[in-house]
Amino acid sequence: MEVARISQQRDDGRNVTRSCEAHPVTFRFGPFLLDTNTRQLRRNEREVTLPPKAFQLLSLLVENRSRAMSRQELHEQLWPSTFVLETNLAGLIAEVRRALEDAADAPSYIRTVQRFGYQFIADAQEAEGTTEIGMATTYWLVWQTRQVSLSAGENIVGRSPDASVWIDADGVSRRHARIVVRDNDATLEDLGSKNGTFVGAVQVTTPWRLTDGDQIRLGSVVLTFRVPQPPGTTNTAP
Repeated sequence: MEVARISQQRDDGRNVTRSCEAHPVTFRFGPFLLDTNTRQLRRNEREVTLPPKAFQLLSLLVENRSRAMSRQELHEQLWPSTFVLETNLAGLIAEVRRALEDAADAPSYIRTVQRFGYQFIADAQEAEGTTEIGMATTYWLVWQTRQVSLSAGENIVGRSPDASVWIDADGVSRRHARIVVRDNDATLEDLGSKNGTFVGAVQVTTPWRLTDGDQIRLGSVVLTFRVPQPPGTTNTAP
């Protein structure tokens, strides 16, 4: 599962990172609310859709707003152990700026540090208490030992390193399929993949509404779509 990371400083002055998955935080800046728990960005109580990688990038920049982050550090955290082109990061920055209605030449939120990287420059405050937003159903894709949460909006599934759900396997196209999450509903669509997208034995040719337990096949890869259920009463162990 993709999670944002918070930078810390060791005794020797070097920056290290830790996962903030166990410590979700809500930030307020300008008219925006960034909730790392529900993975939502809202502007004046209206949700602003961001692809998962772009959301992770914004979270990293906000959490590390006291300093500029180098392109190398951002690459290492967004695409660990994966080679991607420099343009991938630039493209994500452009997506975040569009979502924030920010201008590269006169930024209010994200400053480009020439020949180095980027820095979040707006005044961001951690919101106290928990928020009531984003209480919609959470969806997951399970593949082997991996479990990936799906964000609101479009989730691209494929072999491209910048896919929302990265599946590096033979028979999977770079942009194989997409799952659109909207209003407590998840819909699967094929994106013209070479080997097709199937739910069970049925090939997906039109948008397919997913239900808990559906087996999604992309080439030779089988993913399980899950809708976690609220925990029931704990039984006493014998």
